[in-house]
Amino acid sequence: MSALMGIFRQLAALFVDDGWLALATLSIVALATVIAFLMPRLSLAAGAILLFGSLGVLLVNVIRAAQHERMS
Repeated sequence: MSALMGIFRQLAALFVDDGWLALATLSIVALATVIAFLMPRLSLAAGAILLFGSLGVLLVNVIRAAQHERMS
């Protein structure tokens, strides 16, 4: 049973590796959704928030991972 739980934890870690990344991504998606619903004429702005927000979150995550590797 312990081996099965270990396998399950490793499998779950593949999907939830970095809690900060998941939370930031969900926040960007939520912000873009709110903008799209509240201001339908600004759908291009919602798309820009989604694009640049996602790229920003990815960039910050890569930088953090590189810094973590240097310290290890």
